[in-house]
Amino acid sequence: MSASAMNLTKRLLSGAAIATVALVLAACSDEKKETASTTAPTETAAKPATDATTTGSTTATPASSEAKPAAGTEVAQSTTAPAKVELPSSEGSVDQAKLLEPGALPEMALGEANAPVTIVEYMSMTCPHCAAFHNETFEAIKTKYIDSGKVRFIVREFPFDPRAAAAFMLARCAPEGQYFPMISMLFKQQQQWAAAQNGRDALLQMSKLAGFTQESFEACLTNQKLLDDVNSVMQRGAKDFGVKATPTFFVNGEHYSGDMSVDVMSALIDSKL
Repeated sequence: MSASAMNLTKRLLSGAAIATVALVLAACSDEKKETASTTAPTETAAKPATDATTTGSTTATPASSEAKPAAGTEVAQSTTAPAKVELPSSEGSVDQAKLLEPGALPEMALGEANAPVTIVEYMSMTCPHCAAFHNETFEAIKTKYIDSGKVRFIVREFPFDPRAAAAFMLARCAPEGQYFPMISMLFKQQQQWAAAQNGRDALLQMSKLAGFTQESFEACLTNQKLLDDVNSVMQRGAKDFGVKATPTFFVNGEHYSGDMSVDVMSALIDSKL
């Protein structure tokens, strides 16, 4: 590899390669501290369902053996209604047709093209809330809605830092059909590479698990056009659709920010069907 290519890789993983990321670092700093206002309502909304379910099961338990009925006496069963899931608040809407127009990179999507609900997620690979969604919620949503033809799910890159950009580039360089498995692996192992002292070496080890060699790893991360295209997807999301934090979801054009539990996203999808 040439000296210029080595310098490009070093800049990419050390923080100097993506000048355009500086435009959205304010939002990133909020996310890193886990105090972003966009995520708080979502996390709060998910709690009442859990608490209500726990409370319901507790109140249905008899207080003592003295409450047992006489033999042959029928007792009405407790019928505590399931807690209603509170839907997240929409932050507005965008033109769905414009949202779905092709961008700088081929669309990474799962599900039927004519599904009644289309979800577009803007995410960053170093975002802990994005990792939580994909590690804890996404697979259940995929099974229930995507695989059944009810939802088309599109992922778009919104890297807040050079390591996130590098991770996206590697996912794009993975063999055909391996983008989503690569994303899933990197989210599951996020702490091992995103917080590592040597991000380059950590990403190299993760990439080798996905079949990369030293040469293909270097070739991917020195691909300036790919880096520019990843940045273009991010810039379009910010400029045209008002994306400021990750994860950001557009559900049939409606704008929602923050991680969602399975129950919350299921209720949101059901409301659109």
